[in-house]
Amino acid sequence: MNTKALLFIILVVLMQGKSAVFAQATYRFGIMPSLNLNSALKNNWSLNAKAESRQLLKSGTVNGDAVNEYRYVLTDLSLIAAKKVGLNSRIAGGYLMRIEDGEISHRFIQHFIIVQKFAAFRLAHRFMSDQTFSESEKPEIRVRYRISSELPLNGESVDPGEFYVKVSNEYINSFQAKDYDLEIRLVPLLGYDITDNFKIETGPDYRLNSFISSSPRHSYWMTLNIFLEI
Repeated sequence: MNTKALLFIILVVLMQGKSAVFAQATYRFGIMPSLNLNSALKNNWSLNAKAESRQLLKSGTVNGDAVNEYRYVLTDLSLIAAKKVGLNSRIAGGYLMRIEDGEISHRFIQHFIIVQKFAAFRLAHRFMSDQTFSESEKPEIRVRYRISSELPLNGESVDPGEFYVKVSNEYINSFQAKDYDLEIRLVPLLGYDITDNFKIETGPDYRLNSFISSSPRHSYWMTLNIFLEI
């Protein structure tokens, strides 16, 4: 898939989001900071530990009432182990614990990643599945596909002291009992490589779901991602 194909996918997502607005849609806006600790191990293994939280700042209905208030939503704590299995591919699996409304849910994660390297950018395909279990809800199984691209803003590669752009588009199929839902995510980020072991990324994380069988729900999260190699 080339750059034109990626831009076409992004355009389709934006059109879907725009058409969904004309229904009785709801929205929410907040912040979503995260801390990622990455460690390279022997035999092509690596570990990623991540802590991420969401705080809500505003919610309401499109062209309707809105509520401006701060509210803590949830915290995710995850640990993922990955192994390189080819020149440009790796498999990974792990566990995520979600703390929300005083309840803990458990998620098991598996994914496979293929990276295509071009002269001026990289294109990554992630095929993922996860299973979530909690006491208050029925088990949820999700099947996901994400395509992402990282483009350096100086030269052909990202070096310390340089900015880069990362764009991802993801489709998440959710199965819970007899219910099915599709969530679409579009995440454009601006990153800065501070050192070889430290970088930050920020930008909007847009999510659209519940538009197949009910009123669309839009979520806008302003992200701040910190990455440390240890």
